[in-house]
Amino acid sequence: MRRKKIGKSHAPAVKSLRTTLVIYLLIGTLLPLLIVGIVSYTSIYSILSGKIGSGISASLRQEALSLENAIDNLDFASKQFALDGQIVEEMNSFLQEKQIYRKSQIMNSINQKINLVNFTNPYIGLTAYIMPGSKDPVLFTNMSTRQSFDVSTLPSFMRYNGADYFGPHSTMYAVGDNVVFSEQRIVRVNGRDELYIYLETNYSLLRKIFNQEAYGMKVNHLLVNQSGTLTHKIDGEVPGKIVKAAGTRGGEGHEVLDGYHLFRYESPQGWKLVAVVKKSVFNSEIYTWFYKMILLALLTLLFAGVLAWLIWKKIYGPLRKVNVEIIRMAENVTAPVAFTNVEEFDFVLSNFQQMKDQVNELIQAVARNEKQKSQFEIEKLLSQINPHFLHNTLNTVQWLARLNGQKEIDKLVTLLVKVLHYNLGKQSIIVTIGEEIEAIRNYMELQRIRYDYEFEFNVQAEDNVLAAAVPRFLLQPLVENSIYHGLSDNGRVDVIIKAHGGNEVQLCVKDNGAGMNDAQIEELLSDDSAKKRGLGIGFAYVMRMLRTYYDGQMELQIKSGEGEGTTISIIIPRKSKEDFDD
Repeated sequence: MRRKKIGKSHAPAVKSLRTTLVIYLLIGTLLPLLIVGIVSYTSIYSILSGKIGSGISASLRQEALSLENAIDNLDFASKQFALDGQIVEEMNSFLQEKQIYRKSQIMNSINQKINLVNFTNPYIGLTAYIMPGSKDPVLFTNMSTRQSFDVSTLPSFMRYNGADYFGPHSTMYAVGDNVVFSEQRIVRVNGRDELYIYLETNYSLLRKIFNQEAYGMKVNHLLVNQSGTLTHKIDGEVPGKIVKAAGTRGGEGHEVLDGYHLFRYESPQGWKLVAVVKKSVFNSEIYTWFYKMILLALLTLLFAGVLAWLIWKKIYGPLRKVNVEIIRMAENVTAPVAFTNVEEFDFVLSNFQQMKDQVNELIQAVARNEKQKSQFEIEKLLSQINPHFLHNTLNTVQWLARLNGQKEIDKLVTLLVKVLHYNLGKQSIIVTIGEEIEAIRNYMELQRIRYDYEFEFNVQAEDNVLAAAVPRFLLQPLVENSIYHGLSDNGRVDVIIKAHGGNEVQLCVKDNGAGMNDAQIEELLSDDSAKKRGLGIGFAYVMRMLRTYYDGQMELQIKSGEGEGTTISIIIPRKSKEDFDD
């Protein structure tokens, strides 16, 4: 038999709770990780790729600039040896001199100049004056040269500023095996044999220039000569297709070819330097991040499973007790709740107990409200009968005054009836400015009779604003306060209503009375002012109506000073009755 009651050991809800809990925890832990992983992978891939590529390009440019500088140093030094008039003149003298003693003096002078130039140019290594067509081609040198010295066997690199450059190649120094760049420049001397100055870069210069530690990864260098016919592998082995592409392809500063990244620098001197990086090496940081994310996902999955099992184990027993208490509460509302001694579940049960108490209180309150309903109906009828009775009584007084010829009493009662009808009537809370002015005139006429016409009252209203709608009793508290605060000998109260701006109305109430200080203005604006004003409703009512119907679209200003009278100005948007939700 299938049972629906919770708490049985065979209830399917227990298994469903456990399964749902595991699924939700897995989703809740893996989904954010997946989203973060996707977003961060796309961002990190572009960031790391750009960072690595920029770093390689910057290092490659620095190496190329160092090589350009070394070639410029060779060029500068060779010009000193080949174009300096004193050295060239001494070389001419040496070649033509027959006297051995004089020739040895010239030789010493030339050697001194060679040593001086080498001393001032630390990036220069082997230096020699050579005559390729002679039996012994080396005439002067600062270092011993190999017996097989032959410039024609050296790999051509470029022609630059009137000189030929070779390399990279092994040094011509007799006891060295370093890789260097060299230069050969012709020296213009008399005679049929051609004389050249031969210079090499410092023996350790290339090792300093091409340093893989500057890249932070394994990078191979390829150097392409000026004509593009020869590509040198400076360090490491590179596939032949990549070597060929480095020499024949150009234009792109960076390209990916057959699993290799190629970064090129084209020198203004005519040669190209290419950095070659394996794709696996280039992406090593990205792969490291990816493996860490996979490990983090697996650990998160394991953690979510263990956490789901622990949570299910902790909440299953107390949850059964809570369900039993809920069923028991439904069967017996007055029965007290038995708690589980687990803070969270006891908190739920205490809320149920409070709910039961509130329901009982609501039932009692409904009963009391039903008893008071009839009393409220009676009071409602009285609130309607009292104004009606007052109007009827005043009408009787009015007719008696007319019958007895009491015109002043007749006028006073007539005005009072109109004021009470406007104040206590059932018309809408929204009226026109014209209706508000008519009520103000009636009210102020009553006040003038009361004060034996000791003050004047004047209304100036433009015709084009009379149809605009305003909340009822908006002006009465203002003129009422003018009477109480502004009444004096030869007193005067002016109400000025006119259009303001494109679509606004300005309501202004002005008196010439004693005026007010700041404290009195604050009291006038307070909610307690309504309790001190008799028939008036108070400035608090005016402010409340303005905030309710105009919110931040209105502006109220009070200008007053002791002995200077008071001017109250209100600027509100011009609206019709249809614009208000009355």
